[in-house]
Amino acid sequence: MGRLNDITLATQVAMFGNKRAFDQIVREYQSPVRRFFLNQTLGDEMLSDDLAQETFLKAYTHIGQYRGTSSLLTWLTRIAYNVFYDYRRSEKVKMECETPLESLASAKSSLLTLQSSLHQDIYQALSLLKEDERTCITLQLIDGYAIDEIADITKMPTGTVKSHLKRGKDKMANYLRQNGYDR
Repeated sequence: MGRLNDITLATQVAMFGNKRAFDQIVREYQSPVRRFFLNQTLGDEMLSDDLAQETFLKAYTHIGQYRGTSSLLTWLTRIAYNVFYDYRRSEKVKMECETPLESLASAKSSLLTLQSSLHQDIYQALSLLKEDERTCITLQLIDGYAIDEIADITKMPTGTVKSHLKRGKDKMANYLRQNGYDR
């Protein structure tokens, strides 16, 4: 979708409450938003769907704040990033209250959604990264964002994004090399 079309649809939703325009936005951008969450949650499809739904609910209620200075996808990804950050923060509080057995059961259910050994190895490599490294890696390598767009989405300085990318790529390459994958 072009930026002009993004602005038109967002205006239709914000000014007139046009639900069809918002449905069009959801249809157009639900796959990239869901893919972002799949990578952040290491393949947990149900959680990714829940977080994507929350992202679009927040987008609907705040669509009037979209100014058109970036693409609608960049704006939605920024909301998704914040939704994931809030989720991780709430999970950290829950994890402090969970017993180790509950924690293990939760981790096992997430691993069951992994289908192939390659996916499992990639998700395992991603799980070794710090959260900011994983976010930068998935935004660049999987979602195709440029460094300046990643900086805009995450509100990190460009140099910090580059550092996270370098460290993350090195860690992943090291892990994959140790598990039988060639460069």
